[in-house]
Amino acid sequence: MADFDLVIRGGKIATASDTFHADIGIKDGKIAALANNLAKGTVELDAKGKIVAPGGIDAHCHLDQPMTDGTVMADGFESGTKSAAFGGTTTIIPFACQMRGHTLRDAVQDYHSRSDGEAYIDYAFHLIVSDISGSVANQELPALIDDGYTSFKIYMTYDDLKLDDREILEVLTTAREHGGMAMIHAENADCIEWLTEKLLQAGKTQPQYHWHSRPPIVEREATHRALSLAELVGVPVLIVHVSGEEAIKQIRDAQARGLQVYGETCPQYLFLTAEDLGIDDFHGAKCICSPPPRDESNQEAVWLGLETGVFQVFSSDHAPFSFDDPKGKLIRGEETPFPYIPNGIPGLETRLPLLFSEGVNKGRITLPQFVALTATSPAQIYGLYPRKGTVSIGADADLTIWDPNKEVTIRNENLHHNVDYTPYEGMDVKGWPTTTISRGEIIVQDGELLVQKGRGAFLRCERPKPAQPNQHMKSFVPGVNASSNFAEPRY
Repeated sequence: MADFDLVIRGGKIATASDTFHADIGIKDGKIAALANNLAKGTVELDAKGKIVAPGGIDAHCHLDQPMTDGTVMADGFESGTKSAAFGGTTTIIPFACQMRGHTLRDAVQDYHSRSDGEAYIDYAFHLIVSDISGSVANQELPALIDDGYTSFKIYMTYDDLKLDDREILEVLTTAREHGGMAMIHAENADCIEWLTEKLLQAGKTQPQYHWHSRPPIVEREATHRALSLAELVGVPVLIVHVSGEEAIKQIRDAQARGLQVYGETCPQYLFLTAEDLGIDDFHGAKCICSPPPRDESNQEAVWLGLETGVFQVFSSDHAPFSFDDPKGKLIRGEETPFPYIPNGIPGLETRLPLLFSEGVNKGRITLPQFVALTATSPAQIYGLYPRKGTVSIGADADLTIWDPNKEVTIRNENLHHNVDYTPYEGMDVKGWPTTTISRGEIIVQDGELLVQKGRGAFLRCERPKPAQPNQHMKSFVPGVNASSNFAEPRY
């Protein structure tokens, strides 16, 4: 009788702190042994010449999220988690979105009805808090944190989602008192509305003007304000999908002052620019997201933020609206003015290969940094660590085997989402996941899906544990660590 259910032999194991060669023995869905020359497994995988890393955690993606404008997301949990698995991701955290006039419990129940029996990989939920009337802030949100929904997103823009500063302070106070993690979409809504009105009055309605309605100063001001509100309350926060240098400076300065501030960025801010919004007339709609892509100098600033530890999380912000779809980007036809084009681009499957190819293989980040950004730190920040996000004994055997030399040209026809395009079409990458393992079960191998939908499990999140500073930063910038905390609240 075999000692292990599965043994992965001879690979280069990558964690957030180290790399080493060893076999991995898996039993009952858990990592049971890390050593050379392990005893036989019922199933054996040869990983010589390959890298074995924790399965990716995509901590910011949108699937089957109800919308108020008539649009419909192309991906639900079945296609979304399949696409994620083919891209080396083994856990996702999408959003249960509270609609105005409804409770957070309504959102959670609705989202479970959308996800139950559909997922190929494990998943947790963030909340989106859009209405704090009644008992939401002081009763319902604390109860949901206790139930394992420990993170929630606050919007400073979008009329149907945004909270004002007073409301944000109330939600941040709940986070401080009950151990939740607040994520903030930081853009100044009034500035965006004013600029949008001016552009529309001037007849500037094409997709390229989306960028003009959301210049860097709009993100910079809101980031500064969000961090100031968090400092006033005395609570850790995470600024999501940071696009460029001006917002990065706000985060870096707060971290340098010892505040517990986390930053997240996404592939679109490394591989797209504002010029992509102007391609082929309406085709620029494919690249509309918020904040929008910037320019090449801001791409370099984002890379530097990844290299130096300003960012702890690298997510896809997958928001799957098809292009040639009257319920997607064509909600009002090819003449749709930019404010009404659905915001968001697909990226679940391409997130990890893009960063591995351009970051690890080109020497911009180390392999441990890659693991920290895409698995370990998200698991720590969102209360899934050490069950997820690490290669260690007792952890779930969520693993991705990488061929670091495999060359792939990204083509939408080869991806597994339900979106009819990828903004990264034609991009050549080097390094691709060949095997994805979830809780000890091989779910994708050599381009073949081996499991049925519904095997993915819902995850209850614990109250977050601080992400540790990355030991492999090229030049350490004082930032988030286990001992840095906000001062006592200022009231």
